[in-house]
Amino acid sequence: MKNKDVLMQEKTKILQQMNDAIAKNDADAFAEAFEQLSMNIQENILNEVEQQRKAGDIAILNSRGANQLTSEETKYYQAVIEAMRSSNPKQALTDLNVVMPKTVIDRVFEDLTASHPLLDAIDFQNTSGLVEMYLNTDEAQLASWGTLCSEIVKELTSGFKMVPMQLKKLSAFLPVCKAMLDLGPAWLDAYVRELLTEAINNGLEQGIIAGTGKDQPIGMMKQVGDGVTVTDGVYPDKVAITVKSFDPVEYGALLAKLATTPTGKVRPVQNVILVVSPVDYFTKVFPGTTIMSPSGTYVNNVLPYPTMVIQSIQVPAGKAIIGLGKKYFMGIGTAKSGKIEYSDEYHFLEDERIYLTKLYGHGEPMDNNAFQVLDISGLKPAVIKVEMQTGE
Repeated sequence: MKNKDVLMQEKTKILQQMNDAIAKNDADAFAEAFEQLSMNIQENILNEVEQQRKAGDIAILNSRGANQLTSEETKYYQAVIEAMRSSNPKQALTDLNVVMPKTVIDRVFEDLTASHPLLDAIDFQNTSGLVEMYLNTDEAQLASWGTLCSEIVKELTSGFKMVPMQLKKLSAFLPVCKAMLDLGPAWLDAYVRELLTEAINNGLEQGIIAGTGKDQPIGMMKQVGDGVTVTDGVYPDKVAITVKSFDPVEYGALLAKLATTPTGKVRPVQNVILVVSPVDYFTKVFPGTTIMSPSGTYVNNVLPYPTMVIQSIQVPAGKAIIGLGKKYFMGIGTAKSGKIEYSDEYHFLEDERIYLTKLYGHGEPMDNNAFQVLDISGLKPAVIKVEMQTGE
């Protein structure tokens, strides 16, 4: 068996291949890389099982990825294992009367937000089984003061928008070697969660940042709201605001745009995020937000207002996004049935079967002013201004 370091190196290479396939819109290359990823994850789990075969300590198993399951999760995985072992798995899975527990997707979300700060900064929710959600499209309204028995003269006019959750589908393949079925529910859960985490992650940030809205989320870089012309399902890009420096005056002007809703109402500015590509961060944002303190040490990410700086490879070169993280809604979950499907149309590998689970969801900015696209190609390095006064 390969050691853990070798498997991790292979996984990193595979994930890069998956990202390249997404960038090139090459479905075949992505499917091939994803299959390699599943084999890598399975081999890693089998290695862990071999090392811990004689270990019964719950804390050790937890640290190895085998979480203690709820009774509902145990029931689900035991039923799935029995169905997958059946001589007619297609019929057995069709007749399966248990669905993937909501807690499984919740744990996938926990894994995602722990390793991807962008997902932790937005309004990321498990919408399992929901067909639609309603989002408040306006800020809070004020009630009116009056005498105790006076007529109610103030009507709350906050708008609500229905967001269909089933329009976007993410299909995740689950190549399961038969050896995995012998490990029991806890280890099958570890495999399913890790594979779903990688499946959701690859492409999720791309959709949140630059998704066109056609068969994918509407990205932060897109115009949304009334009056926006959508062509063949594709939302138009926002016009980038040229930024030369992050001094208080220029940065304050950017935040002022976030503080006003499309309907002209004023709102507090909190949870500000600045999303930029890793290369632009180190060549533009890093020099533009790093200063030397009086003690002679450098301090980075120094901005006039509390801001979380997030690196993402999905942001185009020379651009950045500033916005209110919690004003981006991303909901994702299993299909309403929550079942794993099996089909004879999927190819077979030796001692392996291919299954499919469907994840439904949608993401979009809650309003058009919540995020602004910046042109930082001419961003200047930070300079500390020193003024000297001479005595008379």
